[in-house]
Amino acid sequence: MGEQPIFSTRAHVFQIDPATKRNWIPASKQAVTVSYFYDATRNVYRIISVGGTKAIINSTITPNMTFTKTSQKFGQWADSRANTVYGLGFASEHHLSQFAEKFQEVKEAARLAREKSQDKIELTNSALSLTSQQVLPSPVISSNGPGEEKFFRSQSADVELTTEKERLKKMRSEGSVCDVQWEAEYFSLQDNNSKLLAALQEASANVEQWKRRLGAYQEETERLRQRVSELESQGTPEPTPEGRKEEVSHALEDLESRLRAKEEEIRVLKSQKPDARELESQKEAMVQKLQEIEGHNAELERRLLRTEQALSQSLSERDRAQSEVSKFSQLLDTKIFELSELRQGLAKLIENN
Repeated sequence: MGEQPIFSTRAHVFQIDPATKRNWIPASKQAVTVSYFYDATRNVYRIISVGGTKAIINSTITPNMTFTKTSQKFGQWADSRANTVYGLGFASEHHLSQFAEKFQEVKEAARLAREKSQDKIELTNSALSLTSQQVLPSPVISSNGPGEEKFFRSQSADVELTTEKERLKKMRSEGSVCDVQWEAEYFSLQDNNSKLLAALQEASANVEQWKRRLGAYQEETERLRQRVSELESQGTPEPTPEGRKEEVSHALEDLESRLRAKEEEIRVLKSQKPDARELESQKEAMVQKLQEIEGHNAELERRLLRTEQALSQSLSERDRAQSEVSKFSQLLDTKIFELSELRQGLAKLIENN
């Protein structure tokens, strides 16, 4: 049946620095799946975790291993076969407790499995010693009937002992071949999964790129909003273009009413027949004021136009950003669905193997 997962969790994986034996080196950039596996064929328990395209944890659990909680969310154990110390950082104390309890259970199961294996070896050795003791005495070779019977019995015991030894050698060789086959299948499975993991890594890179683009769009939107706020502070205090148009129209009406009043004043002055030079100077002053008012009106209209253009551009940028966010969400949903199918495919592959 091969190895089967019996417990899984997620954690940040670390390994001890081989140079200092004090500092931790991150083995994964983010939290990865850490699983307990049981091989019913070899009666072996292992902790396995895959990060990227390689196995970052491949630790066979032995009865002399100890899992130590060094903090509320961190634990570690030493693997003498791998010549390293593994550390796991969990999201909560509850996850750490679950992993530690499972480690203790698997460690006890590994101890019982070793004891059973040793008992079988001792029974086999005792059976072999008993058989060898039975055939050790030299038979009495004689031409009489009883001596010939003992000689044939000794030969039969020798043949049985040889057959038993050959059978044990065959069993051991088949066991080693089976171990090699399982290891070969495991690494073959890793090679087959490397392409899928590479594709997943590429998808993650694309997601990061989309995130950066989204951040850039958000920054641009915020900049445009600040620009609109500045234009609003420089122009009219109304927050909408309709309000600005209304205020400008009110200003124009006020200017027109003032112009009509000045024209009426000019008419009255003309009716009073004052001096022509004085009237001319007053007219020039009125024309100059009218030009200033028209210039101010034109400046207001330009500011209003720029504000409307900036606001329109900001709205279009926001629409594009929302569209990009929607596309990014759809792409992320697709990648998550593909990742789920990938994990299900990997679980089926492991189960089939």
